[in-house]
Amino acid sequence: MGAAGHRARLRERLLTGGSEALADYEVLEYLLFGALARGDTKPMAKALLDRFGSLAAVLNADPGALKQVKGISDASVGQIKIAALVARRMARSEVTDKPVLGSWQALLDYLAIDMGHLTVERVRVLYLNAKNRLLLDHHVGDGTVDEAAIHPREVIRRGLDCGASALILVHNHPSGNPEPSRADIQITRAIAEAGRHVGITVHDHVIVGREGHASLRAKGVI
Repeated sequence: MGAAGHRARLRERLLTGGSEALADYEVLEYLLFGALARGDTKPMAKALLDRFGSLAAVLNADPGALKQVKGISDASVGQIKIAALVARRMARSEVTDKPVLGSWQALLDYLAIDMGHLTVERVRVLYLNAKNRLLLDHHVGDGTVDEAAIHPREVIRRGLDCGASALILVHNHPSGNPEPSRADIQITRAIAEAGRHVGITVHDHVIVGREGHASLRAKGVI
């Protein structure tokens, strides 16, 4: 039986054991089955975890970096990236059709999956209607969060254009530490002040990092 028997045992555990049935390296093993018809995928799975540090980091890794790991082919990269895409789509579906403030943990999960492992700082604004449903997920740009890059009046103007009643600022810290900087606090207050004049509420500014997230509302900034 050998490798075939091992694959069958993993499949059985996956189908009967629930979400925690497989260790992270076994999840990667199983993903790689689709790219390698026969043989042992465990060494590649463990090499990926050694190289990138976690299952999430493997799923979010650049294709070129993945292929630097011995045994990882284009087909293997495809298996990994489709799993990452499925995870993002599932997380996003938990957010898009529900009131965002009533699905806060789902929003945080989506943002962590989508932004937690980016290597550049990315700024997004989530515009909400009067029922706090998502109207627009706007990618403002990449780079440092400050007024030179993000213009409060432009953020609010786009909200007026799409009929938003509220917004949530989001950006990531590639360092992994989500603690807000002075610039993060200043831009949040500037946008909140601009919004007050036209009836657009800034519900929060969420900073995402590999080590978790920070809410500027929870910290009393707004």
